[in-house]
Amino acid sequence: MRRRHFLKTTSALPAFAALAAQPIPESSAATFPTPPPLPFQNEKSKLKITRIRMVKPRPRKPIPEYTPAPGSWSTGGVEVANPMSIYPKYKPRRDLFMADDLGPDVVEITTDKGIKGIGYGGPGAGFVIERHLTKLLMDEDPFDIERLWDTMWRSTIYYGRKGLVVHAISAVDLALWDIVGIALGVPVYQLLGGKAKPQIPAYCTANDSEQHVKFGFKKLKLAIPYGPADGREGLKKNADLVKRTRELLGPEGEIMLDCWMAFTERYAFELAEMVEPYRVYWMEECLPPDDYAGFGRLNQQIKSTRIVTGEHEYTRYGFRLLLEYKAASIWQPDMNWCGGLTELRRIDALASTNGIPVIPHGGWSRGCPHFLIASPNVPWCEMFLPPPGGPPEVYQRFEEDNNITRGPEGIYMRPPDRPGFGWELMTD
Repeated sequence: MRRRHFLKTTSALPAFAALAAQPIPESSAATFPTPPPLPFQNEKSKLKITRIRMVKPRPRKPIPEYTPAPGSWSTGGVEVANPMSIYPKYKPRRDLFMADDLGPDVVEITTDKGIKGIGYGGPGAGFVIERHLTKLLMDEDPFDIERLWDTMWRSTIYYGRKGLVVHAISAVDLALWDIVGIALGVPVYQLLGGKAKPQIPAYCTANDSEQHVKFGFKKLKLAIPYGPADGREGLKKNADLVKRTRELLGPEGEIMLDCWMAFTERYAFELAEMVEPYRVYWMEECLPPDDYAGFGRLNQQIKSTRIVTGEHEYTRYGFRLLLEYKAASIWQPDMNWCGGLTELRRIDALASTNGIPVIPHGGWSRGCPHFLIASPNVPWCEMFLPPPGGPPEVYQRFEEDNNITRGPEGIYMRPPDRPGFGWELMTD
């Protein structure tokens, strides 16, 4: 396929996007809106998949290693409210119960013309790719993204549908998108119709709030340390954390709370009431992800903040349940877990037709910025700043790698303009 022909076909995408944005009538709630068509989908690339392997990529330009400053925050080494907090043995840190190593979750796909694509998935992806998906993909045209996704999905329904199987589909799907972009000589966001905005406003997750404000962030998401197992005292400590952050950030910034599947409905109501004076923008993942009815009740009854979820949801079918239960006012799919970019486009189409913004989990990394900048339905990007205590080069590289700029909303980022996802990685 010629790059000139591809760029000409992408000019029609805004019209298709407008058609996909029509609301779904209640009588057809079981149907799904169709994302804009892929301009390269009917083209034969004359490429053939010849090799699939799991890899552990590393940056071409390594970032210096360092020990974070004493007292700095991290999701693995400090207490964060979580579903296992009810067990004292596992309560202090997530790394006490989380899997240590489920194998590589990054796949490299090679074609007969030497073009390679890299795709990041989720935990356990390698097992499914190596033991099953590889035989479905060999000798196929990598441009057949929609058909190959459907093949992987249908062939794994009997043992998959969620979890590590969809992690595996996600990784493969993203590697295919990377190949297509490289083959056509354009960044992935161009495959999606181009930029819907020049840059993406960002918020920072983690509790090193002083560092984040000094860096320039005006939107902060706090990992809530305490849950129902900590009783009333823990509830007060959570509220104190929000109060201190509001004082640090000032009246105009935004504060969000990450509750990581740890709460009961009652606890979520009580925390929302306690932090109401500090104008919290959202409370995220208050309940286990399958409690759609519980999320629906929270979303209906809590008026002081938004109820959001979706980090641990899978495919358009899971997000349709969020829609049917009216369970969240913002959806947070993870592109590397929910089914890849192909499925994320479908989730976004479903969300946008129903007036629901999409703010993906981990949006600054693993290729997702290409989707963020191409979708009009994505207002913000989640970021993690390297912990404090590192040499200046660490934070300079963070700015360079993420094309950081500053403006009225604080920090902005954008994806690279290199072909494909623009990886600068080594896999050998």
